[in-house]
Amino acid sequence: MFPVHYRLAPSNTSTSAVPTSSDCEGFNFRTFRWLQTMRFAIDEINGRDDILPHTDLGYVIYDSCFTISKAVEGTLTYLTGQDEAVPNYRCSSGAPLAALIGAGGSDLSIATARILGLYYFAQVSYESSCSVLENKFQFPSFLRTIPNDNHQSRAMAQMVLHFGWTWVGTIGAEDDYGKYGIKLFKEVVEEAGVCISFSETIPKVYSRERILRIVDTIKESTANIIVVFSSDIDFSSLAEELVNHNITNKTWIASEAWITSALIAKPEYYPALGGTIGFAIRRAEIPDLQPYLHNIDPYTDRLTEEFWQTTFNCTLDIRQSVNATTQSLNATSRIHNLDPVPSKLCTGLESLAKINNTYSDVSQLRLTYSVYKAVYTVAHALHNLEHCVNGSGPFVNGSCADINNFEPWQLMYYLKNLRFTTHTGEDIFFDENGDVTAEYDILNWQRHPDGSVAYVQIGHYNSTAPAGSRMTIQNDSIIWRNDMLKPPRSLCSESCQPGTRKGIRQGEPVCCFDCIPCADGEISNETDARECIQCSEDYWSNAKRDACVLKEIEFLDFSEPLGITLIAISVFGACVTIAVAVIFLIHNNTALVKANGRVLSFSLLFSLVITFLSSIVFIGHPQHWSCMTSQVALALGFALCLSCIMGKTIVLMFRARAAKSKSPEAANSEPIKPLHQKIIPLVCTLIQACACTVWLILMPPYPVKNMASQNIKIILECNEGSIIFICCIFAYDILLALLAFVFAFIARKLTDNFNEAKFVTFGMLVFFIVWISFVPAYLSTRGKFMVAVQIFAILASSFGLLACIFIPKCYIILIKPERNTEELVKGKTERNDTSAPGTSVSTTSELNSTTISTVSVDD
Repeated sequence: MFPVHYRLAPSNTSTSAVPTSSDCEGFNFRTFRWLQTMRFAIDEINGRDDILPHTDLGYVIYDSCFTISKAVEGTLTYLTGQDEAVPNYRCSSGAPLAALIGAGGSDLSIATARILGLYYFAQVSYESSCSVLENKFQFPSFLRTIPNDNHQSRAMAQMVLHFGWTWVGTIGAEDDYGKYGIKLFKEVVEEAGVCISFSETIPKVYSRERILRIVDTIKESTANIIVVFSSDIDFSSLAEELVNHNITNKTWIASEAWITSALIAKPEYYPALGGTIGFAIRRAEIPDLQPYLHNIDPYTDRLTEEFWQTTFNCTLDIRQSVNATTQSLNATSRIHNLDPVPSKLCTGLESLAKINNTYSDVSQLRLTYSVYKAVYTVAHALHNLEHCVNGSGPFVNGSCADINNFEPWQLMYYLKNLRFTTHTGEDIFFDENGDVTAEYDILNWQRHPDGSVAYVQIGHYNSTAPAGSRMTIQNDSIIWRNDMLKPPRSLCSESCQPGTRKGIRQGEPVCCFDCIPCADGEISNETDARECIQCSEDYWSNAKRDACVLKEIEFLDFSEPLGITLIAISVFGACVTIAVAVIFLIHNNTALVKANGRVLSFSLLFSLVITFLSSIVFIGHPQHWSCMTSQVALALGFALCLSCIMGKTIVLMFRARAAKSKSPEAANSEPIKPLHQKIIPLVCTLIQACACTVWLILMPPYPVKNMASQNIKIILECNEGSIIFICCIFAYDILLALLAFVFAFIARKLTDNFNEAKFVTFGMLVFFIVWISFVPAYLSTRGKFMVAVQIFAILASSFGLLACIFIPKCYIILIKPERNTEELVKGKTERNDTSAPGTSVSTTSELNSTTISTVSVDD
């Protein structure tokens, strides 16, 4: 059974008359070559002595017309043994029926196999590759010499993955071949992450409206790769419309049913289908086939007659045609040809060797070779059946079947257990599903210099090879659409590069996505990453977000310029303070030094040295000891400093109040005894020391890695341990500073030769200005600059106190020693030196003739 014609001829059927067999039209040269190959194989077998030496093979040819109804009609006619189809009835004499070779496409074989399976009648197909036919429950007697489409679908999927295509369209014929082939292909590629842009179906009954809808879908789709599972006859109508609409920007992946079909591989279709890649079953040479094809008798039967008339566009001699038809009625089925009859007469002597069409082209014997193998398969099974030895046969009690009268199931046994080698060295056998091993040639449509289409082999697929090496493709040998040498790209969205992740678009396939940059601290180091990876705690993402890099460790280092500068200023301040102390020590017995209270002055200078040097401890890699030392030293240093200043200003405040009372007794009395004046700094400092001790015991400061302030840096800093403790400690220092400032402010107008209250007031004002400015600056900075701001505040306030309190005194001691006398301290003015600056040891104003004696506070 061969689909010698493309379709059924239109007819006006009437339900009031007896149904008649439909006529066929559209002669198919390709399938006629298959038919002639079957005849050639049978003649070759009948002429051999090693296969069926005592038996000849005969045949009956049925034309399925590529329609299921004709295939079913032919099958029933064949089983009936009459010239009409009668279900479940046989009336025929002569040789037994052996097997059906056919019936062509998968949908035709499915229909015939359901009928033949009821009788367990052998069917060997040469073209039906649909995977559903492997079901032995539905099709128990079906075998085939063409590979199962499961292999082809997987091979197509592997090709799509090989070239990195993730956005493809699919088109399948409206039959089981197209449906099941596309179904498995989609399952495999979707599991691998490929998306289907569209999936269309070619109608079995031609509908221009549906074909144009498919064309519009192809135009609108952004997929550049389209997989087609269809026969050449079904696809031809769509191929024609592709050319008419000038669709030349798509690459086609073809199934074996049309990749080598001359019906599709036309030069006029090349602009639309050029560069097509597809899978074809194994090609082979059949010796002596071409001469056989060229030397046929045009009067053999009606099919041969129609072939001859169609080939040479003429009409054969009617009398000879009638005689030939009458003689061959028993060898072939009735065929009604309604194609137009040319007026030119044929001689019957025309040479087929001079024509160049699909029939005589033996360069691509693929399905033709499958027909050849199918005939030999049945012949070898019959040969084994014939040569069975009674007593060692496969049936009951070792019996054998009689080749002249055997049951269908007996031949099926030999077919299922058959194994033979073809002339090409191919080993033929069937697995439990009635399938053979799958091998495909991968072909590429390229253009010959004469404009014809060439099938260039670019690779091979072997289903029995290891999984990783089943497909081999020579990429450099491929010529793609529009004669391009580089593979086309078919992506719904471009690949997301490292540093980004896929963001799925709502309502669209997973292959359609947006590339979203990874957030700070996250990376993606591969293409098309679905999620970004969070960097570990000590790492951060680089600028490209494709690698985690170690965070920069930040702290105020001794070796950097800022650290060196601060250290230098701190040391300079300490040295100046020590120098002032040395000056006071050298002039220890002078009136001015004694009048300022030597113990308080040296204690104040010592505290300033502590505050200057404590700033150095803030610099460097934070350690447990440095975190505790820096804050405690600063708190105690300022506590001692401010309590000494407070001790001085208390005395000045009481003297100022006494001066206001204008009482000589009050003016000459001692408001606070020297011992009490020394106890004040000691007590105030001890209170601070106790608070710091409790702080260090309960919740001491400790070094931490601050990763929250700056994402790209790890800031090494000290955690205060308890914000309440540190606030209380420095609030205590602020309280001392406020008391010192209040006392000094009250005594600022003391009219005395030894009034340092003004300069203490200035010093405390500098102190407050510095620390008030420090708060917003400290809070607005991070990292090492926060430490630098704190050190600047410490240094600035220390320098302010040092300058305002001690520089005027050093000026008198060093520059104006004549003022450093007992008379001056006692208030006895000898002269008014207007050139001297106003100091705490200034002389009594000449404008004021009243002199107030001062009380010595020397120890």
